[in-house]
Amino acid sequence: MDYARIDQFVLRLVEESGPERTAWNLEKIREGKKTTWNYIDGCMITALLEMERITGDQRYFAFAESFIDAFVLDDGGIRTFEPDKYNLDDINEGRVLFALYERTGKEKYRLAARKLGEHLKTQPRTAEGNFWHKAIYPNQVWLDGIYMAQPFYALYQKHFGGGDYADIVNQIKNVRAKMFSKEKGLYFHGYDASRTAFWADRETGCSKNFWLRSLGWFAVALADLADILPAGEDRDSLAAILRELMAHVDRYADGETCLYWQVPDQGGREGNYLETSGSAMMAYAMLKGARLGVLDGAYAAKGKRTFDGIMEKYLTFTDSGLNLGGICLVAGLGPENNRRRDGSYEYYISEPVVENDAKGVAPFVLAYTEIKRLTP
Repeated sequence: MDYARIDQFVLRLVEESGPERTAWNLEKIREGKKTTWNYIDGCMITALLEMERITGDQRYFAFAESFIDAFVLDDGGIRTFEPDKYNLDDINEGRVLFALYERTGKEKYRLAARKLGEHLKTQPRTAEGNFWHKAIYPNQVWLDGIYMAQPFYALYQKHFGGGDYADIVNQIKNVRAKMFSKEKGLYFHGYDASRTAFWADRETGCSKNFWLRSLGWFAVALADLADILPAGEDRDSLAAILRELMAHVDRYADGETCLYWQVPDQGGREGNYLETSGSAMMAYAMLKGARLGVLDGAYAAKGKRTFDGIMEKYLTFTDSGLNLGGICLVAGLGPENNRRRDGSYEYYISEPVVENDAKGVAPFVLAYTEIKRLTP
């Protein structure tokens, strides 16, 4: 595998990007809109900071700092952040503030992290105590939201909350209790505590199917939390949930490529396809979990096989350089006025498949940083 060309690929994307427009946020590009504070860019900035840590190449950090600098004001306010939306996706980008403050000492990063954390405390919750995914999705918990909020929340508690992680652990345990299918060993994409959403089962509150990327977000969140939480009961309980998920996910891997299917339990069904972003997330979670010792060491080899499978199937060479394909652009559940997003199999396979979107590129790069730790 010619891993060295991945560095060139990532640097090319960085060179083509800036605070007003990034090469990897295809949703903004397709809408013709300027960049805002959002999780897509947040994921990529997280990946770039990891690239700088593992390679020492300051170009990654320089871009990350200049990009976040353009949004964070001197008083810690965040340009384009809309608190009234109570959108967990918009919390995600805040996790990079801690690393930037540690490296630069800029007070505005610390202030912004504290403000985001205080805002998160006001997030509406389900009766069980879980954050709503967004204000427009009342009483709904999505697997995606665990990644969007909980690693940031853990960093906030570490720096400002005295290391109290009980709320985080309880929310994830609630997800295990409400959204896990014992039959399939997978987690449903969404759960409606009120059981009134058009896509929700009236008895369980869960959505109809499993979606690979939501499972990937959940796995990555658990791996990242294992890196943030100190050794002890809280970390151990989350590690057990990660081990259980990985043991079940393993049986859904494609035998040839070791990638995973867009609808993971229906491999080979007409219209289904091996999807890059969720596969990269699984690879990263396996590699990182093994490195941290919360997964068996054999998962490092499994994660590497999945990463190599992505390279073989979806990393292509063109005159402009490398391109990463096979990425589902977006998928969700509702809201009420968008009933196409109903959690059905037909819905999940209908969303656009694209190249070079950060929802695929960022976890691919994060997995790459774990590969580089294995083979420096």
